[in-house]
Amino acid sequence: MMKTQPNINWPNNINQTNNTAALSGFLLGNLRRRTALLAAAATGVLLAAQTSSSQPPQAIGAVFVIAMENHNFTQPPTQTNPQPILGNPAAPFMNSLITPGNPNAAQVSYATAYFNAGRGVHPSEPSYVWAEAGTDFGVHTDADPNPANGNVFDAPHLTAQLNAMGIPWKNYQEDVQLAPSPIHSASGTNGPVNPFNGSTQYNYAVKHNPMAFFADTQLQNVYPLAQLFDDLNNNTVGRYNWITPNQYNGAHSSLNSGFTYHGTHYTGDSANIAQGDNFLAHVVPQIMASQAYQNSGVIIIWWDETEGGDDASRTLMEAVISPLAKGNAYASSVVMSHSSDLKTMEEIFALPNVNNPIPAGETNNFGGHNNVAIVNDLSDLFVPGTIPAASLSVSPGDLVFDPHTQHYSQLVRVINNGDGPAPTPVRLVLDNLSANATLLNADGTTEVLAPLGSPYIDIDRANSTFGPHETRTVQLEFADPGGQSISYDTRVLSVVPTP
Repeated sequence: MMKTQPNINWPNNINQTNNTAALSGFLLGNLRRRTALLAAAATGVLLAAQTSSSQPPQAIGAVFVIAMENHNFTQPPTQTNPQPILGNPAAPFMNSLITPGNPNAAQVSYATAYFNAGRGVHPSEPSYVWAEAGTDFGVHTDADPNPANGNVFDAPHLTAQLNAMGIPWKNYQEDVQLAPSPIHSASGTNGPVNPFNGSTQYNYAVKHNPMAFFADTQLQNVYPLAQLFDDLNNNTVGRYNWITPNQYNGAHSSLNSGFTYHGTHYTGDSANIAQGDNFLAHVVPQIMASQAYQNSGVIIIWWDETEGGDDASRTLMEAVISPLAKGNAYASSVVMSHSSDLKTMEEIFALPNVNNPIPAGETNNFGGHNNVAIVNDLSDLFVPGTIPAASLSVSPGDLVFDPHTQHYSQLVRVINNGDGPAPTPVRLVLDNLSANATLLNADGTTEVLAPLGSPYIDIDRANSTFGPHETRTVQLEFADPGGQSISYDTRVLSVVPTP
């Protein structure tokens, strides 16, 4: 006869039985049954949980992402071109942000282990697509979006999720007003005088506009960069704001005549870096002076891809500037990538994780599969409690045998322990289900999110809101012809599309 599990009083009485679950946030060594955090994979790593006793100091306000180009933060000393940002004399502003004691670093935290999105995610365009969708869909091109190029996607992505939730967002693209449309690149030498670098050269590259590669947002909310400063003055920015400089101000390309910065004339790659540093030195203080930033806003300085390789010897600069950052150039050694940014945005805005397929060859070397649902978020860069990570736990009831059907049933409770709503849809996944048993009422099996082949069941699929301190129940039905013990590990996921 199969052993059954007694009811468990969480979290004060955690017992080890054949059919045991553990509350999220506890690391329980030898327990056979364990419950991971929302959207965390069964990799043996538990991310930090936020419970009802750990309140955010303040909800994050507006988010500003500034996208920069084509330079490593650190790289092997044998690599000299392109140059790294760390310690570069052409980048005094960027280096001031990561220097403890420098006034510019007072509200800055940065990552020291921020790696390329995945192996072979090059050239630039795939990184921008990844920032929206958690994958590049295996398309490696810098071409303007065109269905014939295979680089216009119809898949879940961040700004579509924001649209669905009614959360305002804006996409500021420098020089877009000089292009025929936001989905066509434009460059030349006879444009208006650029307010940052003083030249008449312009270069809008659609490859640096992430929303342009998704059919539903290609033409939505796209503004010239000048609109950003009007919106800052009028406090009409979005909750989520993407900012792309033109290719000169983004450190991608050097101006024809080079660039003089702080009395030094730079050419070649040094000019690229100096132009980008100059842009940030002008734009970041203007954002920081705005009401949107001062009301718990966040600026993220983001770089698109590593140069020269995708291994651990090459990192990208990722700096967070915010009143809620740990500050004083706090250096985080937590492994991060573009998937970390996307996961963080979805946590901030209470969205389910996108779960688009990642080509097998592009999974990275740093913690395994780089799916948004299982990577580290950016929370280590902020004051503890700032990023509202969900905290869900699982409490299974007794297994009951039905002699008429010869099946076993079990009532399982999923509990939202947080003080805010958990993103939906919510799915209960059974990993490592014993070979003798089959989950008869599964809604599917994991096909994208490792481990593959685990059955899952939707929880209260008709209910679109999983409120704070709410409990949902789901009935599991097993076939077990041999009458042996049934065991499995549990995960609670909130991902779209299905796992």
